[in-house]
Amino acid sequence: MPVETDESGWEVDPDDEWGVAVITTVGRQLRLRREAAGLRAGDFGVAVGYGEDLVYKVEGGKRIPRQEYLDRADEVLGAGGLISAAWEDVKKVRYPKKVRELGKLEGKAVEIGIYECNSVHGLLQTPEHAGALMEAAQPPYSADDVQRMVAARLARQSVFERDPAPSIHFVLEEAPLRRPVGGTMVWRQQLERLLEVGSLNHVSLQVMPTNTDAHPGVDGKIELLKFPDGTAVGRSDGAFNGRPTAEPRELRILELRYGTIRAQALPPRESRAFIEELLGET
Repeated sequence: MPVETDESGWEVDPDDEWGVAVITTVGRQLRLRREAAGLRAGDFGVAVGYGEDLVYKVEGGKRIPRQEYLDRADEVLGAGGLISAAWEDVKKVRYPKKVRELGKLEGKAVEIGIYECNSVHGLLQTPEHAGALMEAAQPPYSADDVQRMVAARLARQSVFERDPAPSIHFVLEEAPLRRPVGGTMVWRQQLERLLEVGSLNHVSLQVMPTNTDAHPGVDGKIELLKFPDGTAVGRSDGAFNGRPTAEPRELRILELRYGTIRAQALPPRESRAFIEELLGET
């Protein structure tokens, strides 16, 4: 069995208190079970396909274990599925804290309004499109980092499958839709994905044409989330230092800006026709 070496993207964020607590607890349980079985770290590492150093990192709460690691450990230690079951907790802290918090809020919202100006919004991206964007970053991410971030982004898209479904409104700028990110085939698949999501009965997708007057979104993207209890949270690159806000006065400002943007963008039917026209040009 090949021995897995260390890699980036599976480190524990020291500022993520909940993540640290979960991974530390899982690591401690692994160590106690290994020692109870009379296995040295090196021998256990050989059995599960990890190097001894990585075994110590996992047991010390310094590295997030893969699901495969937990499954192998469960088998080697004869835990009867108890170690494998720890993945249910580990996967909740697998992704960066900021991504988890955003996904958690999106998962609770009954209404989501999004204006995106520089790219196709993450909730709408195909895996290939998301990967191409991340691979273009400077300084570059490692292949594992890209894979991890794409998986985190796709996990957020489960919002479309919620029951009852939230009402979701998107406004996308024309320019990013014309950019063939990842090549022609990836670009076509992304445009097709927009048409697919835009056809859902709880989703409204609009395009802001480039040939239009200035609007309140020129300072950056806007996101508004409304919840069942009547509360809301919003944020905008161009307001309140880009931080999320739940303050009523600030929310009214963001709602005014977003409403103006929606009114100025192409209606959903015309937006769909516009995307179909782009597809025909590829």
